Amino acid sequence: MEPLKLLPAFQDYIWGGTRLRTEFGKHSNLERIAESWELSCHEAGQSVIMNSVHKGMTLKEYLEQDWAARVGEGSARSSVFPVLIKLIDACQDLSVQVHPDDRYAREHENGENGKTECWYIVDCEEGAALVYGLNRELTKAEFRTTIEKGALMDAVQLVPVKKGDVFFIEAGTLHAIGAGILIAEIQQNSNLTYRVYDYDRKGSDGKPRELHIDKAVDVTKTWPAPPRRSASRTEYEGYTAAVIADCPYFTTTEMHITEEASFPAGGGVSYTHLLCTEGEAALVYDDGVTMPIMKGDSVFLPANFGAYQLRGENCTLLSTQTLPRR
Repeated sequence: MEPLKLLPAFQDYIWGGTRLRTEFGKHSNLERIAESWELSCHEAGQSVIMNSVHKGMTLKEYLEQDWAARVGEGSARSSVFPVLIKLIDACQDLSVQVHPDDRYAREHENGENGKTECWYIVDCEEGAALVYGLNRELTKAEFRTTIEKGALMDAVQLVPVKKGDVFFIEAGTLHAIGAGILIAEIQQNSNLTYRVYDYDRKGSDGKPRELHIDKAVDVTKTWPAPPRRSASRTEYEGYTAAVIADCPYFTTTEMHITEEASFPAGGGVSYTHLLCTEGEAALVYDDGVTMPIMKGDSVFLPANFGAYQLRGENCTLLSTQTLPRR
């Protein structure tokens, strides 16, 4: 069983930049690489396996094949893999937006998932900031009036950021990534976004980008977002670790490795995704087989993967999703 290097799907949005190409080694013919979907089974952009006997297969195809082998052909399973992981390069401010929860999405969006997400600030320009919830409590009527009067930016909480900051964005939380911020986003497998304010920008077709005011008013939590919690960092010999997100959809740990970190066999219940955000690593498995991992590389470890080590000086985000036992 081999670790699977993933080729991401790329998205070109008007606010995107070039850092994913110039600093993270991403290759695309798009003018801008706003987002690279590093771990994705979403129909809007799917990761493709770059190595092993599964080379050229989409991750979704691989997972369906793997599930059938472990659980049995015809067994009931979720229609989509529950996690989507991205790198996002915001050269300009993103729209102020909100995502629905599962209940609202499944009722109003043809059974789609809602979207809860975690942002990890990989890097940012000095003075960069983002929108995280409202700065005061509003009624739904007051929220709508604030939008209609063009005064939304006076009601949002604007938070300065620094490298390594973490924001957990529950469904219903108003938010926006600010210009000059590069993030890793770990999220539910959903592409549902309700735009609330977009700075009167026009899309590539020359028309104002669509807003979704009615749905946004329905789903937005019109009170300040909860205080951010600082991740507790634990020091070990050769590395430090901090759990930056732990929710029903995913668990993500920030690993700062100076020498080596060892991980036990997965036991057949979890998939693991490794995203190197800084430095270089060597993934050592199967009694000495080594896979080099560079900054920006994305690696998927299948269920039942054996014990492994990460060596070198690097920062790696390790995300897991536990799946049902057979």
